[in-house]
Amino acid sequence: MKNQSITNNLDWICIIIYITLVIMGWLNIYSSSLSSVEDTYQKQLVFIVLTIPLIFIILSIDGKFYEKYASIIFVISLLSLLGLFAVGKVIAGQRCWYSFGGFTLQPSEFAKAATSLALAKYLSDTQINLKNVNRQIQALAIVFLPIMLILPQPDPGSALIYSIFIIVLYREGLPSWYVITGFTAILLFVLTLVLQVQYVILIAFLVILFIHIKSRISERNIVLSGILFALISGFILSVNYIFEHVFKQHHRDRFNILLGKSVDVKGIGYNTNQAKIAIGSGGWFGKGFLEGTQTKGGFVPEQHTDYIFTTVGEEWGFMGSLIVIALFAGLFLRIIYLAERQKTKFSRVYGYCVAGILFIHFFVNIAMVLGIFPTIGVPLPFFSYGGSGLWGFTILLFIFIKMDANKVNEW
Repeated sequence: MKNQSITNNLDWICIIIYITLVIMGWLNIYSSSLSSVEDTYQKQLVFIVLTIPLIFIILSIDGKFYEKYASIIFVISLLSLLGLFAVGKVIAGQRCWYSFGGFTLQPSEFAKAATSLALAKYLSDTQINLKNVNRQIQALAIVFLPIMLILPQPDPGSALIYSIFIIVLYREGLPSWYVITGFTAILLFVLTLVLQVQYVILIAFLVILFIHIKSRISERNIVLSGILFALISGFILSVNYIFEHVFKQHHRDRFNILLGKSVDVKGIGYNTNQAKIAIGSGGWFGKGFLEGTQTKGGFVPEQHTDYIFTTVGEEWGFMGSLIVIALFAGLFLRIIYLAERQKTKFSRVYGYCVAGILFIHFFVNIAMVLGIFPTIGVPLPFFSYGGSGLWGFTILLFIFIKMDANKVNEW
């Protein structure tokens, strides 16, 4: 069994969807970069060709290697992020890349797979119980370590991706109040930016009062409800200070445009406005491959990277966009299905990490392009231009495909 072909037991559904998405991605990069003087589509083709030996290397390694050396891979990943502060190259105000001549490498793209392996390794310990506070802190530390190294680069988009690990931890037994607290904080933050502070506090008071009345009345409940209301009120009162003094001006501008508090179609809101025009002009069936006027005219900045979905919308229309979304959804569901069939907890947790990372990239990117999420620079997997992104997602996915292929030997 050790000498079996590397193609044995591979999940070809995942592989075929992957190949389809990569090809479709390159076609859209080709279309969006024709009007540019840069040879973007040629570089992306080189990146795609180089994924072939990369995939064969991943599949030739025994699946248990990734579990055995998960901690070492994670430490190497953290060191690569730390090294950016000393020798990283600054591009567009971000120190996110290593430069090797004319070639750049973004370690945060590979840190996602490394963090997934480390988290899966930690949670696969039979003694781990996420109801234990110490275990919760240790698991969350694995997630927050790369975040603390990515945020100062500054790269809030990449840091945001790591929030999906909370859902993975919840799947493995993390108390639900972590997830509830996170969603509540986001909701209160947005409400406070839209409404006046006193109204948000009033809403919070009424919700807590309703929950208190529905629960069993006791002095203990009254005290807990009071403490909860005080904490929530304190958070609400701090929102405007955080927004004005912690957020940078371009972040505030993007939030204000998103929330309809200001309009700036020629400045900070230009990208989003042009993206909406491009997608909307595609209609039901699109203008046709290489026929997009917005794309040809170069009206959408960064169209080959973060805004690549605008090319899909304009040239392939609603139906083409629906096919792309269906392919992504099929990939997510297939990975989750395979994760639930794994024979080891390590492989299952890693599978959920893969599905989660790909999903949050997909969701945030398309929401950003449609103008329902602030522009924060999150690429669309297998579509957006960039070697680091393509290789990072490929490594992430094919390590799981290898683990799934090996599960027949894990009885």
